[in-house]
Amino acid sequence: MTIEVEAERLDAAREKALRKLSPRAKVPGFRAGKAPVAMVRRYFGEERILDEALDVLVPIVYREAVEADESIDPIARPRLVVETTEPLVVKATIPVRPTVALGDYQAIRVKVEPIVVEDSRVEETLQLLRKRAATLEPIEREIAWNDVARFDVNGVAGDEPLVTQQEVELQFVEDRDVLFPGFEEALLGHKKGDVVEFDLPVPEDAMIEKFAGKTAHFTVTITETKEEILPELDDEFTKQIGEGYETVDALRDRIREDIRKNLEEQQNNRYHDEILNEMVDRATIEYPPVMVDVEVDRMLHEQAGHVEQGQDLERYLAGIGKTEEEVRAEMRPIADIRLRRSLVLSQVTGVEDIQAADEEIDAEIDKMTASAGAQGQQLRQMFGTADARATIRRNLLTRKALERLVEIATQDGGAAEPTAEVATPKKKKSRAKAAAAAPEAPAEAAAEGTEAAEA
Repeated sequence: MTIEVEAERLDAAREKALRKLSPRAKVPGFRAGKAPVAMVRRYFGEERILDEALDVLVPIVYREAVEADESIDPIARPRLVVETTEPLVVKATIPVRPTVALGDYQAIRVKVEPIVVEDSRVEETLQLLRKRAATLEPIEREIAWNDVARFDVNGVAGDEPLVTQQEVELQFVEDRDVLFPGFEEALLGHKKGDVVEFDLPVPEDAMIEKFAGKTAHFTVTITETKEEILPELDDEFTKQIGEGYETVDALRDRIREDIRKNLEEQQNNRYHDEILNEMVDRATIEYPPVMVDVEVDRMLHEQAGHVEQGQDLERYLAGIGKTEEEVRAEMRPIADIRLRRSLVLSQVTGVEDIQAADEEIDAEIDKMTASAGAQGQQLRQMFGTADARATIRRNLLTRKALERLVEIATQDGGAAEPTAEVATPKKKKSRAKAAAAAPEAPAEAAAEGTEAAEA
């Protein structure tokens, strides 16, 4: 937007700025605020007076211009540039609400795959439960797979020490990735009290590059060996698992159901990714760059807050050895994708008329506080604030929108059928006046839709 201001208005702003500056003028022979206008003008200079006038006048004329044009819906601070002062011309670059045309999302299909819980997965889980309840008993025989050994180890590569550790405890497990392939095999068949020496190549991808590709010589002194004793898989054992199960079959059924739920969740997540990627590809999305900046800010806060457990940004950056600019540059493509998905989901809630009633929000709060015990009431108060309920509402809308999209995409087993182009909803009433009333305020989250996909 280009705004031209009348010369008389700029002159009036200059005079007002001069009166505002007058008390600060230190003119010899006059008390503060009592010096003649001409002397005050010379004291500050025309450029300083103009700057003072523009600081006040430019935001005012911007706000008036936006209020006069309801087709403009600002979502954040504008970038205001004074192009000329004679006459005063202000160029305002205004971030406005995004526009999203979904395209034919009703035609999106993802293949429906049946969920099968293999018996082997159930038995693996049972085995893990038995291992958690296992006991270790000392042995005098040679080490075999699944035994546990305690030992001291010393390793050198060339003339340099590679590793020196005391009282290392290790369970010998087949077919797992280890730092030095062949290390466990070299100890198999030996027993407590043995001193075992052997050579192994240092992997090329070793963390310490100077050792990569060299040959390491290890000396291992075995100080203790134990055998893992698993409990019998019977009804007595199952009664001690969790809240207890009367029979082995009852425990198997519960494990099978838990695995099925987990597979269903993984499948839904895959569906969500496929559908959202397809929707973003089909949609026409326009949004101001400030929205990506806001999303990067959010991601940076998440990383610094979660990874560093609340430590400040500087310590987080020092910990990962990167500058803030480097991290922001890495996050920007991801933030752009997150934003596009969020905007698409937000549009779907409007097109599909998806709602989240107050009763549903109450039910969500009940669910979140059900197992809180004595802290339940405190959590209820926290979730009962307007901001918290708004967040829960957004999460509900997101969940419902995703469920609706999966329903569309998986109908008829995922077989595609031609559908009509879906019209986008009418634009909501302009909020230009509210946004323009405080153009100096920090950028908002840039439309409600930017947070929609955070569930």
